[in-house]
Amino acid sequence: MNELKISLAAARVNAELSQSEVAKMLKVGQQTILNWEKGKVAIPAFQLERLVEIYQIPIENIRIKKSCTD
Repeated sequence: MNELKISLAAARVNAELSQSEVAKMLKVGQQTILNWEKGKVAIPAFQLERLVEIYQIPIENIRIKKSCTD
C-alpha cells in the first residue's frame, strides 16, 4: 500500500511549529528553512534526519522536491 507523502512545510505545520522555531532548533536561519521547503536549495542529509525527528514523521512520508536531492 502506498503511504501518503506530505511536503516539508505540511510536516512542520502538522508539528505545530513555525519556520522560526525550526530554524532555532537546527541553528540555521529562517530563510534556510523557507528555501528547503520551496526546494530552492538541497537539504544536507544530517539536517533532513533532524527534521524528521523534530516533525516525528518517517522520512519515507516526506515529499522532497527533486531540486533538493540533486
